[in-house]
Amino acid sequence: MTDTDALDQEARSAAAAFQSRGLTADQATLQLIFTQARTHYGWQDRDVSEETLRALYDIAKMGPTSMNQQPMRVIFVRSDVAKDRLEPALFDANRPKMRSAPVTAIIAYDLNFWEELPHVFPPNPGAQDIFKNNATAAQVNAFRNGTLQGAYFMLAARAVGLDVGGMSGFDNGKVDEEFFHGTSLKSNFLVNLGYADTSKIFRRLPRLDFDTVCETI
Repeated sequence: MTDTDALDQEARSAAAAFQSRGLTADQATLQLIFTQARTHYGWQDRDVSEETLRALYDIAKMGPTSMNQQPMRVIFVRSDVAKDRLEPALFDANRPKMRSAPVTAIIAYDLNFWEELPHVFPPNPGAQDIFKNNATAAQVNAFRNGTLQGAYFMLAARAVGLDVGGMSGFDNGKVDEEFFHGTSLKSNFLVNLGYADTSKIFRRLPRLDFDTVCETI
């Protein structure tokens, strides 16, 4: 048995053992991540540690992506200098939200994610060739999987005790020019991170029900 075969068998055994535990999320976990968590607009004057940001990413990176592509890239904006660079790209209503947040994450995706495929997807040594000379396929996959990772990122932030305020009210072109000029990265959306000032939230807006959204065939 090769080393790869041994690793695969070890993974299968671990997955079977984990599955046999029959775990489901408890009510507190569901409330933390979904049912009681809110989008926040105001922030306490309270720092977010580097350790917390690293813990957030180490959870988020485990979410699945096609061919393990992992195209998401993140810039954590926390200094006044960095906020000064970001602010002109934001719509007026979003500027105070960003300025008061301890950290604003620029969630981006790398159009050249395929350069990492030999490392992150070794089962297919030729995976790079699918995207290397096909800009359309690279863009579609980078955006789709980068957006998936951005969603994982927000849930992971809640899991480590942070509050979250996602924002799309900004000029992507301005952000790309300021932060990603000359690179293969493109901005997707922004996420304010910190510890919320709960006096700034509003009533929860309606969610569509199962029968409106779902069909079983």
